[in-house]
Amino acid sequence: EVQLVESGGGLVQAGGSLRLSCVASGFAFDDAAIGWFRQAPGKEREGVSCISDSVSGLYYADSVKGRFTISKDNAKNTVYLQMNSLKPEDTAVYYCAQSSIPYCSATMVDGRVRMLLPAEIHNWGQGTQVTVSS
Repeated sequence: EVQLVESGGGLVQAGGSLRLSCVASGFAFDDAAIGWFRQAPGKEREGVSCISDSVSGLYYADSVKGRFTISKDNAKNTVYLQMNSLKPEDTAVYYCAQSSIPYCSATMVDGRVRMLLPAEIHNWGQGTQVTVSS
């Protein structure tokens, strides 16, 4: 059974930091691209960052570049998202996802770059809440 379990969310003041973890099981972790997504109330889910061991192995949304860092520990089947300089607009439920493809795709859809299209997502975690106060 595939499982993705997120942790590390919480309440933090603007300018603060959090590190999210996604522990995976039930699939070949070394071969998978793992993505972090977020969804704020009333907004659609958006791709934040992605990592894989392939050539196209890193992706960051423009809104988090320079502030968030994604990393992968294959020995622990864990992907981390280090979030620094947090802003109130980073408030959302953060989900990790297992991709069905071994790389981080970035596709232009309706004028916007979409990280890992819905058809490229195999499984989702349950999510962890991140709240940034101003």
